[in-house]
Amino acid sequence: MANGTDLTATVSVDRLRLLVRVARMYHERGMRQSEIADQLGLSQAGVSRLLRTAAQQGVVRTVVVAPPGIHSDTEDALAQRYGLTDAVIVEAADVPERPGLLPRALGAAAAGYLETAFRPGDVIGVSTWSETLLAAVDAMEGRSRAGAATTVVQLMGGMGDAQGQVRATRLTARLAELSGAVPLFVRAPGLVGSAQARLSLVRDPAVAEVDRAWQQVSVVLVGVGSVEPSPLLRLSGNAVADEELRRLRETGAVGDICQRFFDADGVHVDAGLGERTIGISVDQLRGAPRRIAVAGGARKYAAIRAALRGRWLTALVTDLGTAERLLAEE
Repeated sequence: MANGTDLTATVSVDRLRLLVRVARMYHERGMRQSEIADQLGLSQAGVSRLLRTAAQQGVVRTVVVAPPGIHSDTEDALAQRYGLTDAVIVEAADVPERPGLLPRALGAAAAGYLETAFRPGDVIGVSTWSETLLAAVDAMEGRSRAGAATTVVQLMGGMGDAQGQVRATRLTARLAELSGAVPLFVRAPGLVGSAQARLSLVRDPAVAEVDRAWQQVSVVLVGVGSVEPSPLLRLSGNAVADEELRRLRETGAVGDICQRFFDADGVHVDAGLGERTIGISVDQLRGAPRRIAVAGGARKYAAIRAALRGRWLTALVTDLGTAERLLAEE
């Protein structure tokens, strides 16, 4: 039977026998079409037609068997559930005693995905205060794709600890080098004391140039943060004060992307921070055609779920445990 139809009702027994014989010679014995033609006294074009017919009639069926560690069905289900164009899932344990384990695994998976994610002419925006993205770019060593983009621009400022600043600068510069693009840095703090201070800084020609690039980004590469700032974000000088964290929680904030916070449904919440933040705006961020996030683990689960619910992302690289929890959601 094939598609509910008895083949003997539509194809003669002799013809059917020939279809099966040719199909087995080609698919099971690995014979070339020319060899089959010589052995059976057929033309090569005739063999080709028989193979096509065998596929059309269901005599030959293609089955893709994913090797261990590849979760294509889960990736497809996650993409369909949350309206993503791509989902990449990696088997990695979220072990609190080994905090660097999961970021490295996610970074390695993201590196492979990013090899084909960028296109000529892209303006890439990158969130540089992310351990996971730093791991991704580190894993891209030796995978240069010259001409894959024109510009790589930081998505927010930061003028904190020197060590953190060096890491953020290295991330941007290395991603630009790998993609054959020009790096563009935000030479300003990410969070300032007042709206007036922000307005003064964004009028600076160097920051104004970055803002123009934010308006043109075609793809953004971001992490997803919980409300509680990560160690690297604290080093950046961009971590919000405890009083502001309290106000964010009161508004229902559960996570952020580039310090643009959102609640459990992915609705943007501000708590007065937007007017003091030097970084890509919500509209600019959400307006990018491709929005790739690399994030996983129990600590960030609520934030990842919210970002997906709010359609902040078009692609997600995450771990299997997080993916399964997301799919189990009602």
